Amino acid sequence: MNTSKLVSLQILASMIKDGDSLGLGGSLLHRGPFALVRELIRSGRRHLEIIKASPGYDIDILCRAGSVAKARCGIVAMEGQFGFAPWYRKAVENGVLELEEHACATLAAGLRAAAFGVPFQPVAGVHGSDIAKLNNWACISDPYGSGKDCWVIPPIRPDIAVIHAAEATLAGDVRVYGTPHWDRLLTRAAKCVLVTTERLVDEALFAERPEWTLVPRFMTDAVAVVPRGAWPGSCLPFYGVDFQGIESYLANPGEDFLRTHLQNAPETRPEDASMD
Repeated sequence: MNTSKLVSLQILASMIKDGDSLGLGGSLLHRGPFALVRELIRSGRRHLEIIKASPGYDIDILCRAGSVAKARCGIVAMEGQFGFAPWYRKAVENGVLELEEHACATLAAGLRAAAFGVPFQPVAGVHGSDIAKLNNWACISDPYGSGKDCWVIPPIRPDIAVIHAAEATLAGDVRVYGTPHWDRLLTRAAKCVLVTTERLVDEALFAERPEWTLVPRFMTDAVAVVPRGAWPGSCLPFYGVDFQGIESYLANPGEDFLRTHLQNAPETRPEDASMD
């Protein structure tokens, strides 16, 4: 008999404590666990570490709320038409946020080392960059005698991975549509996996296409159903990016707007959370 892993969004957020390192799923404005991020702000979380190859709105609003102390990131942006993430940039410039800067490939290599249980992971493309020196990464010679040197990245193991999915079962099987971004790797590297999902579906639907399962139930610690949980980003095929919502977020810098933004998000208004 399968045990249900279904919890509320509030309980899911309560499983994350001050000071935890969080690996956030998705990429830029696409299929990020943004409802959970907002719930962490409402819950008053502080001193979090964010691990994500390509964050955007998620790390920016956490910096805006003063919830983040450290980040390990590659590119950080609000997508091409919106440019840099302004509150993230301000936090780095003011020394409020301790940044371990990565290329997307080096962060993925660190996650892969953690997932594989090895002390480091080789990575290409670092030669000529100061990132390796800044992070004190090691460069080793090829033990098989090619004469080439290779940079190696130590493990990056988040305390908790949080991803937003298209569908899940009560038992915790999870799938997405389209690219998984870094979510497969992230969930294998982390110590704990939490999931928000657009909807619950019957296990029989997963059994029909088992190859679509991104995270199997034995890896999932808890699931919360949060329709439009990636707003104002996208979760295809259900809805795209709310560009007007992003523009409003960026155009209103005051604390009053942040409170309003959190109050009016879809997860606070279940009657408005239906999928497009």
